[in-house]
Amino acid sequence: MQPLQYIVPLDALEAIAPGLPVVILVLVLANMVTRFLGHRAHARQARKEDDISRYTPHTLTSGALIVASLLFLVVAPHGGMVMSVLVLGMFVTDFFEFEARQVEARNGLTVERPKGGLAASVLVLLYAAFQSLFFLIADIWAQII
Repeated sequence: MQPLQYIVPLDALEAIAPGLPVVILVLVLANMVTRFLGHRAHARQARKEDDISRYTPHTLTSGALIVASLLFLVVAPHGGMVMSVLVLGMFVTDFFEFEARQVEARNGLTVERPKGGLAASVLVLLYAAFQSLFFLIADIWAQII
């Protein structure tokens, strides 16, 4: 018996493993939408001279994306490691960009778009699309490789 089997239900995880890349792709798209909506909310809060607060839907989708990528790491070690690194990088970027938005609002500057977060989310989107939609290019890929 493996000690890890008591912490992570591997059999249940293996059952959902084929759909996990699609779930990650949907979460990335939802995260990009909530990033846009969160930026609009932050700009509105800055115009009203309120304190900028975190946008809850974006926080929830980011958390769900982290959990899904770590589950994918257990199921597919190579692809999951790349996905987890990209998602955690996006999370760290979001964290620091939120702090930058607070500084901009506090000093009366215009609230900029989250450029780093957008770039990081595009990278995550590309890799998630590659992982989940690979069956579309599998024949071409096999001929090249």
